[in-house]
This record gives sequence, structure tokens and C-alpha cells, in this order.
Amino acid sequence: MTTFPPTRIQGTSIDSIELSGDIAPAIQQFLSVFFNGDINKRFLNPIKDVSLVFLIKLEFQNYQSLQALIFAVEEINNTPDLLPNITLGFQIFDTCTVLRRAAEGTLWMLSGGQEQVPNYRCGRDGSLAGIVGDSGSTRSILMAQILGLYRHPQISYFSTSPLLSNRNMFPSFFRTVPSDTYQSRGLAELILHFGWTWVGLLATDNDYGQLGIQVVKQELIKAGACVAFVGTILTGHPNRNAPHIVTIIKGSTAKVVVILSSDSDFMPVVEELANQNVTGKIWIASESWSTSTLLSNEKFQQVLVGTIGFAVHGGQMPGFVEHLNGLLPSTSPNDPFIREFWGQTFSCNWDNLHNLDTWMKNKTIPFCTEEETLEGAITNVDFRITFSVYTSIYTFAWALQNLLQCTPRSGPFHHGTCANISSLHPWQLLRYIKTVNFQTKDKTRVFFNDEGEPQAVYDIVNWQIRATNTLQQVVVGTYDLSSSNGYALSIDSAAIVWTTGVKKVPQSKCSPNCPSGFRKMSLPANPSCCYECVPCPQGEISDKIDSVKCQYCSWNMWPNLLQNMCIPRTIEFLSYNEAMGINLATITPLSSLIPIIILGLFIHYRTTPIVRANNWSLSCLLLLSLCLCFLCSLAFIGYPQPEKCLLRQVAFGLAFSLCISCVLAKTITVVIAFKATRPGTTLRRWTGAKVSYSVIVICFLIQVSICVTWLSCSPPFPEYNNQTESGVIILSCNEGSPLAFWTMLGYLGLLATISFIVAFLARRLPDSFNEAKFITFSMLVFLSVWLSFIPAFLSSRGKYTAAMEIFAILSSSWAVLVCIFFPKCFVILFRPEMNSRNNLMRKDRSRN
Repeated sequence: MTTFPPTRIQGTSIDSIELSGDIAPAIQQFLSVFFNGDINKRFLNPIKDVSLVFLIKLEFQNYQSLQALIFAVEEINNTPDLLPNITLGFQIFDTCTVLRRAAEGTLWMLSGGQEQVPNYRCGRDGSLAGIVGDSGSTRSILMAQILGLYRHPQISYFSTSPLLSNRNMFPSFFRTVPSDTYQSRGLAELILHFGWTWVGLLATDNDYGQLGIQVVKQELIKAGACVAFVGTILTGHPNRNAPHIVTIIKGSTAKVVVILSSDSDFMPVVEELANQNVTGKIWIASESWSTSTLLSNEKFQQVLVGTIGFAVHGGQMPGFVEHLNGLLPSTSPNDPFIREFWGQTFSCNWDNLHNLDTWMKNKTIPFCTEEETLEGAITNVDFRITFSVYTSIYTFAWALQNLLQCTPRSGPFHHGTCANISSLHPWQLLRYIKTVNFQTKDKTRVFFNDEGEPQAVYDIVNWQIRATNTLQQVVVGTYDLSSSNGYALSIDSAAIVWTTGVKKVPQSKCSPNCPSGFRKMSLPANPSCCYECVPCPQGEISDKIDSVKCQYCSWNMWPNLLQNMCIPRTIEFLSYNEAMGINLATITPLSSLIPIIILGLFIHYRTTPIVRANNWSLSCLLLLSLCLCFLCSLAFIGYPQPEKCLLRQVAFGLAFSLCISCVLAKTITVVIAFKATRPGTTLRRWTGAKVSYSVIVICFLIQVSICVTWLSCSPPFPEYNNQTESGVIILSCNEGSPLAFWTMLGYLGLLATISFIVAFLARRLPDSFNEAKFITFSMLVFLSVWLSFIPAFLSSRGKYTAAMEIFAILSSSWAVLVCIFFPKCFVILFRPEMNSRNNLMRKDRSRN
């Protein structure tokens, strides 16, 4: 035997604790339980030779829960493997749901059941081992604060307040239902599962309602939902503030309302809703009323049908229904509640003075005869709260069983000692309750975590109208935080019936869904769920409902007309397949044939004076360069490939520089030829062909150097431009270096300007040799075309830029061709008499 030193609690000394491994055989134990009824109503399961007294307090909500206690005690006493030679009894007391009565009852039990003397136990019948109860969280908190001082085990079967999870404040409290923290989070998940973002909250003004509603609100806001209103059920008011609450509910656009309340406190609100014919709301029920028979009344059908909520997960109690069906008032003389239960079940009154006045007022109510039978009458057995009561009793039984099976020297106490059942102290049993782990007959595993709580498992129930035109709670899913697949919430949506009687989930939103192509725009001074739907800006899309912001398409895509999807952009370039491209591609080769034809004509008439007089070789080279000028236009048509972009401007620049160089050489040749005829001039030595070709080579090489520098430093490349025009990708050639491009073009302008000036000065030379006036006019047109090209080039984009350059190339080339060669062709073909040496000499003499 081991003795611990005395312990002082609140200044009062407690005897030394004696622990022993000796267990007296055939010890009978007495189990005392407190019930929510009349304080004067109590009954005993008579047991003789009581050696140890256990007082366990239990507060019930209905008679089925009371019978669950009796059934569990009898089942334990009849199980030979559980607590052998130990018999449990019970005693039932009442708190009347009043805090003062709960405190008085707790102190009364601690004092031995005779007087309320704190810190003293006056009775000598046994020690208080533990308490089962209370069902209400507020009363359990008060009791747990007192019982925790003495480490008396307390197991509640329906107290769900999160405060009770605090082991520092409530070290000896346990419960067989999960904390409201899990339920509140689960309710928020349930709401979000159905896409409800505009929700009303309604809770009682006690710890259960206010703490639970705070968690629900936090979880909803965290997930992006909004709270339309928060109402409070005032439990201290007779009508529970129902008229004001119903006014708020009717005035709100929220279709979903979360209710955290007991059924008795919510009852006045439901009655007011029924009186005002408020229907079409989805009520989210907490476990305290989700399976209520009180609210399943037919008159509340239109209000509560479609309700969905959490319910305490139930288990199976084999034989319990048979136990209930076997009840008879005559065979239960110590049960003062069975007559009341009998009268409610069969709608009858007992023939006594207490019910005489009731019978006189309503003579249609028959007297109870005990000939009624419960078999078939009890069709709605609540295996949720009753199962929680059932497991609470079994928890104490298994804790005692583990205590009895303790082996000396391997026990949990000092030096491996075990508790002595004959001198058991509550804190010793508390040690075993913390580690209890057993299975009920339906294979439900019962154990507690470090906070004294069981596994968080809930059933999700839906209120539907059954064939008998009554409300029933149908299980449509579960919420299990220990689920193996990682998803706590599991719902069979097809099994749910909503208020409208259809399967489609109703909507509860402050604002309607924004369709694809629109985005949500928050309204000032409103919750985030209240918004306006505005179209996406141009160039952006939203392909989801209720998009917060629109998004851009990828660079090669563009929004469709509805702005709800991206479609490929149209790629724009000067193509051979479009009308403009076809026309230009047709004109270009045809135009290039004209210089070739003229060249052939010149070759055929090469011996004629007019061909020979205008520098036959330079004319042929000029015609070839004009042919190249026409053909270089084709490089601007078609898909802008890198090679094409690299060469097209260079080809254009080199072809035109050759062309204008030939024109300049012809002009200089005309001037030198005329000036060389004067006596004593030194220009005779420059009259050869070398001067003309030297001018051409020098001018051409300058352009070549410009182009080589351009290609070496910053060559042109293909460019995709999706910013200029909506829905179109403009595919064009980026010139790489704008300076190099304009330098090349400016050099052509410089050559043309010099040719124009020289030709203008030589316009009065003799007609037989004079091409100057034709060159003057051709260069004037050439410069006019390219000066007009500059603003047009800068203001156009894409294929129109290429078309503008092709037009300028063709126009300027035609200007040179027409102005210089067409007059000669006209003389050769239509005025052959003018194409003779005599005619030319005659003109010279007439001029002189």
C-alpha cells in the first residue's frame, strides 16, 4: 500500500490517498444520475449490499434518452466480461435548465447528497466517481469549473461549446459529441459547397450560439462569402425576439439562414414565420435542432421543408427498440416519468385528480388504460443523442474495467501502483478515462483526444415530407474529419429535396452571377458579394462566371464578340490571294515587259540616228534597270519571310540607284557632248563612254555601301504587330534601322534632284541631242511621287504600307519610262521620216 501526502483544495484538507491493488470480490456499485425533470422525481434501481457508491449526473431532453441510460446500465450489468462482480445502479436528479440549480446539484453531490458543504463530503455511503451531463453547454461550463477543482470526471453527451476544450480551465471534462468548432467549420463548408455567398446568421444569446456563429462568420468571410445579417434569439424573452427577427429575415434578400439554437428557443421564431407565411428560405440547422421532433410538427412543414444541417452521428443500439416496446407503467413502479410518456405517446390522460381538470375541459381525450401497446407506436427512435448517452455510460464502465485490470507494479500511479477500488478517488478514475479506447456493439470506436473530445463525425440531414405528410430527417451525407480520402464533406446532392420540391440547388446571392464576358465591380459601402456586372474592356475576356477581373488573350489570339473566349487573330499582310495583291502582282510583271519590249525595239533600230544619238548603251542599261525596278515590287507581296524582309528594300534601293545613276549619266553626257563642240574647250577628253560608266559605278557603289552597312548593323526582320488594330496581327517587315532606310531613300532623292537640276539647265540644247527636257520632267514626277510617298508611308500600317511603296515604285518607274522613252518610240514607230540623219542635221542648221 502506498500513501500520498494530504492535498489542500481551497484551504480544506483532504485525507491521504490510499492506493491498493487488492480488489474485494463481488463488490456491488451504485450509479447515481441526475435527470431534467422534477427535483422531487427520482427513482432507484434498488441494489443491496452496496460497498461503493458512484454518483453520476445525467440531464435528459426526452424519455428515450432516459431509457438509453437504463438500457446501458442493464446491458453492462448483464455482460459477464465487463465489470465482473460489479453491479451499477443509478439515481436521477434535475437542474430544470437553471444555472443555480446546476450549481446547487453539483455541490450537493460533492457533499455526499445530504447538505451542501463545499470541500467536505458528509455522506458515508461511498465516494463520487464522476458525472454524466449536463446537456447544455452553459450549465456544463459552470459544473466543470467546480468539478475540475476536485478532478471529478465529467462526461457530457450534448455540450458542444468550444470553451470546454480548454484543458487548463476544465481538466476533468469530456464529451461524446464533437465541439462546435468542428460543426461551425463544417456548416461553413456546407454553405460554400452549394455556392451560397449571401447568408443570414441567427443564433441564441448564450455561449452555444454566439461562439458558434463567430466561427461560422469567420470561415464564410475567409472563403469570400458575405453575411447579410446577424440576428440574436433572446432566450430571456418569452417570444425570443421573434417578431423583430422575422422582420429582418423578410427584409433580407438572403435565401439561406444559418440557425444555431436549441429547438425550444427556435420554436417561437418558427411559429412567427408560419404566422407571417414566410416560406422559400433554406434553413441551415445546427445539431441541437436538426433532428428535433418538436419542430417536425405538420404546421411547420411549409416553413422548414428543405432544411439541411448537421446532426450528431448516430450509432446502433441492438435491442434498444425492443426495450422501449416492452415498457409498461405497471411494471415500472419506480419510474415516475413513464406515465407522462405514455400519455404523450397515446394522447390519453390518467385517471387521477391531477388530470381531472384537463379531462373536464376536453372530454374527447380518453383515459389511459395500459391496454395500449408501444410496439409499432414508437417509429422514430433517436439513435443520436441516445447513442451519445449510451457511449457516456459505457465510457465509465470501460474506465472502471481498465482500473480493475491494473497489475501491481505496472500501474499508472506512483511507483507503478494501482488504484484500490475500495478507496477510489476521482482523479484516479480520471486517469483511466483519458486513455479509454473501446468499441461498441456496432463497431463504433470510442476514445478521446488530448482535449477530451471524440472523433468529429456528423451526419448531414435534409428535412423532407414523407408519404404520411409529416416531416422526416433524411441522411444525405456525412462530415468526417478523419476521412481517409482527405475530403471531410461528402454529400449525395441527388437525394436532397429543397423548399421548391425540386432537386436543383436554389441560389442565394446578393447580386446575380456575372456571365462570361463580364467582370464583377464592387460597389462602394457594400459587401464584396454585392457588385455590378460590367463588360470586359476591349481586348480582354472572362471565360468564367463571376470573374473578378478580365484577362488578356495570348499575343496571337483575340476576344470574340461575346468576350468569353479567345479566337485566333487574323494575320494581315499583302497577300497574293486578295484583290489588291492580285492586281499589283499582275501589273508588276506586265509593267516589267514594257522596258524589255522597248529594249528589243531599240536593238532592232539600233542603227537609226535617234537611237544612236541618245547614247545607245546607256539607254539599254537604263531599260534593264527599269525592268528590275518594276520586278522588285514583287518582293513586297506575299508572306514576309526573313529572307524577303532582308532583301526587298535593298533590291529596291540598288535597282533605283542604278536607274537614276543611268539617268544622271545620260544627262551629264548630253551636257558634255554639247559643250565639247565649242572651240578651245577642254571637255573633249570627257566625251567618251568612260565618264558615263564612271558616274554610274560611283553612284551605284555609294548605295551599295549604304545597304551593306544597313544589313550589317541592323538588318530588317519580320514583325508581328497586334497593337495597332483590334483582332488583327499585322505581319510586316520591320526595317531594323529607320535611319538606314531613310538614308537609302534620301540618297535616291539626292540623285534624282541632281539629275533634275542638270537636266533643267540643259533643257535648251539642240533638239537633235537634247533629252534634257524629258529627263527634267521625269525627275520632276519621280520626286513628286516619292515626296508624296513619305507622309503616306508614315500614316499607313501593315499591308497598306507595302501597297504604298509598290505604288510609288511603279509610278516612279513608269514616269521615267514614259517621259524618256515613249517619245523616241513614237518617232521610231509612227514618224520614221523624222528618224533620219538629214532630218536631224536640218534641225541643227535651223537652230543655228
